[in-house]
Amino acid sequence: MSGSAPSIEVALVQLAPEFGNPSANLDRVEAMLGDVEAALVVLPELATSGYSFIDRAEVRAASETFPHGPTTERLAALSKRTGGFVVAGFVERDGDHLYNAAVIVAGGQPVGTYRKVHLFGFEREIFDVGNRPFAVHEHDGLTVGTMICFDWVYPEAARSLALLGADVIAHPSNLVLPGRCQAAMPIRAMENLVATATANRHGVEHREPRPRLAFTGESLLLEGGGREVARGPAEGGAVVRGRIDLGASRLKRFPSGNDLFVERRPDLYVDWSSQAQ
Repeated sequence: MSGSAPSIEVALVQLAPEFGNPSANLDRVEAMLGDVEAALVVLPELATSGYSFIDRAEVRAASETFPHGPTTERLAALSKRTGGFVVAGFVERDGDHLYNAAVIVAGGQPVGTYRKVHLFGFEREIFDVGNRPFAVHEHDGLTVGTMICFDWVYPEAARSLALLGADVIAHPSNLVLPGRCQAAMPIRAMENLVATATANRHGVEHREPRPRLAFTGESLLLEGGGREVARGPAEGGAVVRGRIDLGASRLKRFPSGNDLFVERRPDLYVDWSSQAQ
């Protein structure tokens, strides 16, 4: 992509990773994508490792450093082939800290990571909470922000990325609450006039003593404003593809003429940071 690029191709990879086998999972991703070219490819949360870790020892065994780990290197090579960003969930290790994270690569190079801020359920027992502010990354004229799964519950996450200038929010996910995120994301896309790309996994994972988890599929691609462009099946793997117009993400104007961000009144809003208990 170059210049203003009013529209881009996006691919969401919906798969059921094999627990503890990152090499096989990446083999499957590469096979599913084939010769797909896209400005943005998004994989699910913890796409290379699987989700239901029993303890931190298992998490550490699955963890990798950035930017020199094998997952980063393979995905960087994949991004060179697909022609744009690839965003994928993995376990990031930084010293003694272990993060439910997303690796961000583009054009054959490592770009950065996002460490999940809002941990869900038993994730709080085995991962460290993300310790970096939300951020965006730019490549070839496209600006991408990243959040992970349960971050969707917190409007501040998507709003932060939109305020930072994201054209599209990459959203690797392991959703287990049927339909709830898929109902909320059009609101996030509308209230921020930002495109969203939710790549969810499918299938069942059950590793005692963790609960049986049935992942809900239905990966979802939305334009800024909330128009649905593409949706995956509830069950089964798929590469969900669509072309999104970036006009709304960049103009930030409602049809009424209201400028979404210029007309904000942060001087009158509650200071959220002071309300935490």
